Amino acid sequence: MRTLKQVVGIDVGSKELVVCFGRILSNLDKKLCQYGNFRNTDQGLIKLYQWVQSHASMESPLHYVMEATGVYHEKLAYFLASKGCSISIVLPNKISNYFRTLEVKTVTDSTCSEAITLFGLERNLELWQKPDPTYKWLKQLTRERDQLVQERTMVKNQLHAEQAEAEPNKSSIERIKERISVLQRQEKEIMDELKLLVKESSTLKNETDNLTTIPGVGLLTAVTVLAETNGFEMIRNKKQLVSYAGLDIKEKQSGISIQGKPTISKRGNRYLRKSLHLPALAAIRHEEHYANTFTRLVSRHGIKMKAAVAVQRKLLELMFIIYRSKQRYDPQYHLQKHQANKVDTN
Repeated sequence: MRTLKQVVGIDVGSKELVVCFGRILSNLDKKLCQYGNFRNTDQGLIKLYQWVQSHASMESPLHYVMEATGVYHEKLAYFLASKGCSISIVLPNKISNYFRTLEVKTVTDSTCSEAITLFGLERNLELWQKPDPTYKWLKQLTRERDQLVQERTMVKNQLHAEQAEAEPNKSSIERIKERISVLQRQEKEIMDELKLLVKESSTLKNETDNLTTIPGVGLLTAVTVLAETNGFEMIRNKKQLVSYAGLDIKEKQSGISIQGKPTISKRGNRYLRKSLHLPALAAIRHEEHYANTFTRLVSRHGIKMKAAVAVQRKLLELMFIIYRSKQRYDPQYHLQKHQANKVDTN
């Protein structure tokens, strides 16, 4: 029977690649044919490619499908791209939602690779293109800065504890202060590199100039969001973006006995969520529309953090709209929309 499509589903880990090779036949039956495990190393990638070539047929298209798992999938994607392979990288929440539709009770690396393969066989996925190197550099720099800030906070806490002792050690205090000074200098170097990258790319400068017109959004927030989404490369709509950031609502309810409180899933990119926390607070303080949204939500359920998260979600959606429309933020937009709604209701 003729093969219509071949898919290699890969569950990517930091050290291991769990692979499932499948086909869809002319009668539309899906068949999982071969399984393999390879190291996530340069030599392991070569062995994986050779293994696939030994099982694949030249008569039907071959497609590699994997999840976007932090940075661990990138080496594999770049390697396959250098070989001219057709690749699709899928957001993790899509695979998770699809996995729940399967009659599988055990979640392992092997069953995950099977689910990825079946997902690739059933769907017409968009091909992944190697991203602009600028976004990759931005991600490296913004994540390095985040780690430096966390380390500096920890060292400052150590300094506070040391100074609060009955008989503090002066040499220890001097060394801690020196470490803080080094971390501050390194953070400044990273910010200078970020600004230089933005300045040297006219496209990136236009994008960040538009995004920073949004209340509360500064250069660091703009480049972080662009870096973590690769310029919104895999994002097709606002709902998908919110889910990718882990800001989507998770609710557990069953009859009258189980009434779980709605919470955000947090099953997404934590760097995105973290980058929006302070901008949301600034937007609430300085922009009337977001202040009204915050006040309305707090008066409804009395939880300030929940209302702040809702503003974070709105800011992220607005950044996506601004990026796609290539326009600047219009502070009169919400007012005009509100007045139009009042006219309609009257």
